Amino acid sequence: MATPVSPSLSKLNSGPLPSPPLPEGAVVARKLAGASVAWKDLTVTIKGKRKYSDKVVKSSNGYALPGTMTVIMGPAKSGKSTLLRAIAGRLHHSAKMYGEVFVNGAKSHMPYGSYGFVERETTLIGSLTVREFLYYSALLQLPGFFCQKKNVVEDAIHAMSLGDYANKLIGGHCYMKGLPSGEKRRVSIARELVMRPHILFIDEPLYHLDSVSALLMMVTLKKLSSTGCTLIFTIYQSITEVFGLFDRICLLSNGNTLFFGETLACLQHFSNAGFPCPIMQSPSDHFLRAINADFDRIIAMCKNWQDDHGDLSSVNMDTAVAIRTLEATYKSSADAAAVETMILRLTEKEGPLLKSKGKASTATRIAVLTWRSLLIMSREWKYYWLRLILCMLLTLCVGTVFSGLGHSLSSVVTRVAAIFAFISFTSLLSIAGVPALMKEVKIYASEESNQHSGAFVFLVGQLLSSIPFLFLISISSSLVFYFLIGLRDEFSLLMYFVLNFFICLLVNEGLMLVVVTLWRDIFWSILTLLSIQVLMMLAAGYFRIRNALPGAMWTYPLSYIAFHTYSIQGLLENEYLGTSFAVGQVRTISGFQALRSAYDISPDSNSKWENLLVLFLMVVGYRIFVLVLLRFCVGKKKSVLKIFQFNVDKTNTR
Repeated sequence: MATPVSPSLSKLNSGPLPSPPLPEGAVVARKLAGASVAWKDLTVTIKGKRKYSDKVVKSSNGYALPGTMTVIMGPAKSGKSTLLRAIAGRLHHSAKMYGEVFVNGAKSHMPYGSYGFVERETTLIGSLTVREFLYYSALLQLPGFFCQKKNVVEDAIHAMSLGDYANKLIGGHCYMKGLPSGEKRRVSIARELVMRPHILFIDEPLYHLDSVSALLMMVTLKKLSSTGCTLIFTIYQSITEVFGLFDRICLLSNGNTLFFGETLACLQHFSNAGFPCPIMQSPSDHFLRAINADFDRIIAMCKNWQDDHGDLSSVNMDTAVAIRTLEATYKSSADAAAVETMILRLTEKEGPLLKSKGKASTATRIAVLTWRSLLIMSREWKYYWLRLILCMLLTLCVGTVFSGLGHSLSSVVTRVAAIFAFISFTSLLSIAGVPALMKEVKIYASEESNQHSGAFVFLVGQLLSSIPFLFLISISSSLVFYFLIGLRDEFSLLMYFVLNFFICLLVNEGLMLVVVTLWRDIFWSILTLLSIQVLMMLAAGYFRIRNALPGAMWTYPLSYIAFHTYSIQGLLENEYLGTSFAVGQVRTISGFQALRSAYDISPDSNSKWENLLVLFLMVVGYRIFVLVLLRFCVGKKKSVLKIFQFNVDKTNTR
């Protein structure tokens, strides 16, 4: 007896599913030149990825044509994203690829700008509007004039139906709500469209979207593909209306290709294998139910209910049997032969090679990143302006506690305590900027993966944009502290105090960048920085003179790598060298002698500049360290936390 078919599937079998109404904003201004993509015998191995085999993708064949949507579907850990990355040439360093990928019939690497790749989870800048975000992305990616880039941005907004949201902040602000998840996903895709790519790869475009947002997304992508762009993306499951919009489907399970061909033919393939789609069930749900081994754990539970709750034959389907049957049926089918024939046709003659569209210059990228960061700082009140306010409040507290000291011999020890408290506590308070730095590193990682930015460009832009903000903190806090405490009333000494504190903040910012880049986790970064700051405060020479510290660890190396040591020492030399104090009515002692018992400083008048030079070298040194980390850790998507988790998982597996 034939299995009845749902009305929606009857429409699919009798013809193409009617598309939902298309939004006006989905119409793009100009056509896009697509490119054909074919992959043959594609195998990907990743050592340690799976317990039973290193092969994540096994001998996959397929193709994608201009103006079509090709979807790679399968359950979790079936190799969807790995296959997508292999086709795009974006595999991680630990993966090895075997087989061939052809673009317009040629085995050539896709150059910059010829394709776009949208990750499953992308980092957007919440304090920018959609139009601003895309415009800055265009400035980073494209060479040429500003007016041309504005036109490209408007085309991208139009193509992804974002016209109603163009002037809204992506992440919201104060009482304003940010964009819904569906619109944020479309912004991520629009960022890649500013390059007007021939091929667009998207990893899970429906990730975390509800059914309405998913349908709108797929309708928009369908309209985009109709302009000529070649779309290849992964998907976990979809509703029937969305399924009807696909042109071709590649079905994977455990790295094996169970089907490749037109969407309607996939339904027939399942029916021929003995697994027809039941009435009132989405085709994608049925496919994934049949090939997802996780459902085997549910079968035992359902067997106990079958007698009381009727027929559960669809649930009791043996997944292992279904996978073997579907794979064997496909290999011997006309669909598999048709794929091989089509790949042969696409690769027998080379078409036009894809060419790079050029990049923005390094100077342009640095200028864009600097200006964009300044704009973000002016709007992110929680991370930047609140930090300035807290520094001012802390300075007022320290200043009022130590106010009215005067310039006497008896005030020397207390003045040392005041300067130590000012430098140490403001450095400790700077840890409040970790979330902002974490966002910057994540934005860099997202842009670097698509070659929109680079480690040197990001680092210089971040440094230049942070200088005005840190200088504002240093001059405002220094002026309040300097006059509340009553330090020496000389302009040159005041300027040295401001400069010393400013460079101290730059060093601290570099240290924070190092830790954030290593961990890429807010909790562990803050915990690490707190520990480092406390150790540096202990070794700075206030609680115990540096020469009297235990030699192992505390003197060498801690007291020499603690920036507190050089900042406080320079400020004390700035305050006390060249002064004298009266002892009784006859004898006087120098400032160096008065301070010698409280803090270890040098009697040389140039020593304060030497301390400033050491701080400046620390600024450079930390940035160089960050540059290395950005290139070798963030570029390879490694972090201390990920390495630790990987080792734990490996140990548990053993």
